[in-house]
Amino acid sequence: MLIAVPERPRPGPRLAFRGWRARRPFWGGLLLALGGGEILLTEKASLKVVLHIGMQGLAGYLLPTLMVLLGLLILFNPSQRLFYSITGILLSLGSWLTSNLGGFFIGLLLGAIGSCLAFGWLPDQEPRVSRRKRRKQQRAEAHTLTSEGAGTA
Repeated sequence: MLIAVPERPRPGPRLAFRGWRARRPFWGGLLLALGGGEILLTEKASLKVVLHIGMQGLAGYLLPTLMVLLGLLILFNPSQRLFYSITGILLSLGSWLTSNLGGFFIGLLLGAIGSCLAFGWLPDQEPRVSRRKRRKQQRAEAHTLTSEGAGTA
């Protein structure tokens, strides 16, 4: 026998993605992965553009690949974000020597900023309230205080 279940409005994919993104250091992991990807792309640049191939070329590909992997791990396993972010900053700084000056500084900066964002993310932080909403709440509280004070006088 079938049981009728009332239809509940299902959240759309955008709302579901926002909820998923709010529970992890999304921007930190994304920037770290993008930094590693950018460094990997600069490794494929023409030889006229390549400045420094680095230790037999292996480390030039290994470090940015690990950066991409760590960025994805930060996104999908945020409980270990401290270890991943510390390792990510070390790999980002190491790409300075091994991979075209860190992907011509762009990948190095993306990786360093992403690692710092992931390191500083706090999982139990309350959502930020915009300045406009805070002012509106303050005005409402001030209005209720003045109306209560006028009623007792």
